[in-house]
Amino acid sequence: MEKREFYINGKWVTPDTKDTLDVINPATEEAVATISLGNARDIDLAVSAARRAFGTYSQMPVEHRIDLLTTVREIYKRRVDDVADAIQTEMGAPRYLSKGAQAMVGLAHLKAAIRALTNHKFEYEHGGFIIRHEPIGVCGLITPWNWPVNQVVSKLAPCLATGCTAILKPSEIAPLSSMVITEILDEANVPDGVFNLVNGLGPIVGEAMSSHPDIDMMSFTGSTRGGVAVAKASAETVKRVSQELGGKSANIILDDAKFEASVKDGVNLCMHNTGQSCNAPTRMLIPANRKEEAHAIAKSAAEDVKVGDPKDSSTVIGPLVSDVQYDKVQDLIKKGMDEGAKLLAGGTGKPDGLNNGYYSKPTVFGDVTNDMIVAREEIFGPVLSMITYQSIDDAIEISNDTDYGLAAYVSGADKDSLKEIARQLRAGQVHLNYGSAGADAPFGGYKQSGNGREKAEWGFEEFLEVKAIMGG
Repeated sequence: MEKREFYINGKWVTPDTKDTLDVINPATEEAVATISLGNARDIDLAVSAARRAFGTYSQMPVEHRIDLLTTVREIYKRRVDDVADAIQTEMGAPRYLSKGAQAMVGLAHLKAAIRALTNHKFEYEHGGFIIRHEPIGVCGLITPWNWPVNQVVSKLAPCLATGCTAILKPSEIAPLSSMVITEILDEANVPDGVFNLVNGLGPIVGEAMSSHPDIDMMSFTGSTRGGVAVAKASAETVKRVSQELGGKSANIILDDAKFEASVKDGVNLCMHNTGQSCNAPTRMLIPANRKEEAHAIAKSAAEDVKVGDPKDSSTVIGPLVSDVQYDKVQDLIKKGMDEGAKLLAGGTGKPDGLNNGYYSKPTVFGDVTNDMIVAREEIFGPVLSMITYQSIDDAIEISNDTDYGLAAYVSGADKDSLKEIARQLRAGQVHLNYGSAGADAPFGGYKQSGNGREKAEWGFEEFLEVKAIMGG
């Protein structure tokens, strides 16, 4: 597929750049598309279009923006198979996942944004003066490859709902689903310049966006290292920066009647999406007196995870997204073995019979201590580290002893105990028995997991300025 054009000012246009990059299907290691790699001049054109559009679009009545987002959602419904196909091709998600959570979450984010927009008060009286919420302006959106549509729409829906205009740079590894989203927006007749797409590399296009004086806000999802680069480049123009970064989430397993199910479900969730989720429960904290039992349950659960072709209906997890990611995961598995962690399942190398594709074995380490590399670094692969604790206070201390704070998990039978532990965990989301509120709950982290929140009404705040009007 030739996907060399960018979308600027309501049209597919030829980029300034001649540089290209092949998009690789990670299940086959074969090139499936070619995209252009943009430069600062492409960003200048996109920003100029977004700046011109902002004057009019920011004044569009709320009911008109609701109608526009509703139209986008209806077209999205019709094209959900196209979105799912793109996700499966670019990042190797199995069909149940690419058409399920990966594609359907876009509809959920649009629905949440429409609800929030319908209920939001953009102007109200407070203490004898007036408070107004106004769109911040032109927004740069940089998104990752692991949940490509989730991250694009969780940013784009509130951006457009609040009256802002956007330039999107999706991951160059997985840009195809974003190009389908662009086609949907084009068909919905989003006004020219309100949405723009420029593909490219972070150090070039991402840098040009972050440092651009006419971009008012940057929303970034990716590695902590990438987030720091965006923040530094944005500092010169004092623009707002919202970041959703890495994670190393703890999962405290309580010693009770749900123990076996809690361990098994924790392993399966850690492996979900081939471990390529920033909020994956990658550190499982187990009571020391049940260590051997927990190890046996986790080993069995990991060995039951079927790795294979994303097109095979029996596949549970597909490949890692790229050769670079595969090499990183393999290196970290080896470091875990070198550090003395007990290999319970998996290990280095590819699963039997999978010679082509970036497939990795579902891996579980036991006897991990919280100072080991596999307990500190975000591996972003199907790798679980099991750590023992002596008491609940000990478990809470270990959970919070991390540079990250995106998510945490507590699993057990007593709901009151779960909630009391959750209140003491330093994380933006805490999942009790693996529950989730999906697109309706705020998402973001503490510490080096970022700042700001996405989704629903909390996502609106990132794209709004607050004005006070006093006197008269």
